[in-house]
Amino acid sequence: MSFPPPASPASAAPPAPPVTVAGIGADGWAGLSEGARQAFRDAEVLIGGPRQLDLLPEDECAGERVPWPSPLRPAVPGLLAAHAGRRVCVVASGDPMFYGIGRALAEVVGAGALRVLPHPSSVSYACARLGWPVEDTEVVTLVGRPAERLAAALHDGRRVLVLSAGAATPAEVAALLCERGYGPSRMHVLEQLGLEHLRAGGERHIEALAQYWAEPAGDPLNVVAVECRRAPDALRIGAVPGLPDAAYEHDGQLTKRHVRAATLGALAPAPGELLWDVGGGSGSIAVEWMRTHRSCRAVSVERDPARAERIGRNARALGVPGLRVVTGGAPDALAGLPVPDAVFIGGGLTAPGLLAACWDALPAGGRLVANTVTLESEALLADWYRRLGGELVRLAVAHAVPVGGFTGWRQAMPVTQWAVTKAP
Repeated sequence: MSFPPPASPASAAPPAPPVTVAGIGADGWAGLSEGARQAFRDAEVLIGGPRQLDLLPEDECAGERVPWPSPLRPAVPGLLAAHAGRRVCVVASGDPMFYGIGRALAEVVGAGALRVLPHPSSVSYACARLGWPVEDTEVVTLVGRPAERLAAALHDGRRVLVLSAGAATPAEVAALLCERGYGPSRMHVLEQLGLEHLRAGGERHIEALAQYWAEPAGDPLNVVAVECRRAPDALRIGAVPGLPDAAYEHDGQLTKRHVRAATLGALAPAPGELLWDVGGGSGSIAVEWMRTHRSCRAVSVERDPARAERIGRNARALGVPGLRVVTGGAPDALAGLPVPDAVFIGGGLTAPGLLAACWDALPAGGRLVANTVTLESEALLADWYRRLGGELVRLAVAHAVPVGGFTGWRQAMPVTQWAVTKAP
């Protein structure tokens, strides 16, 4: 029996050239490795921001120059498709995989079709100038993000690097530090990092306490470094669930501190997970869920418009402005929400169909935690516990208070909590 000869390599379609993304710094062509320079020389198409493209000498880099459109992220697939089959090199700022365009490119073409040539990032430069260990320094980006995100990183004695959105960022950072009780923090603004050895005065380093910051807007290419110092009279906000009740604006609808800590323990947030906070009240459960990790997400559902607005204010004040607030009554307001990893029900348990809707929305392995202080809701939770199992507990907290010239215990209303994980 004979078989047809195998196709020769010449008859197979040549593989598409990988997309290269190479980082460049403020020092431009002079600061590049020879490998990065050759990638730019070999490219038939050079894609990047106008500032990065202008750093490439035309006599060395003859490829067609294509500036990124705005908005950038949605345009990436179409732009790469338009130049398919050509040698494409994307010009990035610093390290393309650190809050850069490299992530979007990897999602579009796949890691196997992407060649990455990183350059030192602004974080590396800033830590080198200040003598800060990179691994011990918190990094917060405000590029395309609200300044309130910085609040979650503020802890006495910590060092934080802020990736600026532009020339106005240092003043915004100073104002936020003062509002959050961190006015004594020392700020360093580092401009044009990477130009140190190219010309006199290429880099600029300004420093002052946040409470005395009065510098005019400078170079838009800057990084803000903060040595966090809390004012003596400022409220101390810790890093674990159970923040002081005084950290929240509320009208009495607040899961109190000790019960809140126990509730977050039962919900067990993990990086990247999504919480539904149903009957948000002041939003404390959703806020502290999101504070456990920067990738945690939450949706707080609250039927009262005034409370819904208050949830948003609390989220911004405590550093999680990305908390999504839905104004409406559950279960109707749950329609169309993304699938949750966990659900907390803090109010409205007796609303017809609410508990069933939350349970049905959970995937296998999802967690549900419900708290109540009323007998009617407690009876409902007991029935669900009987049918589905889980853990049913009663949380009782008492506070020491003056009793005449002595001290006694004042008992808070006990909270019944049901926690359950959905079986496969």
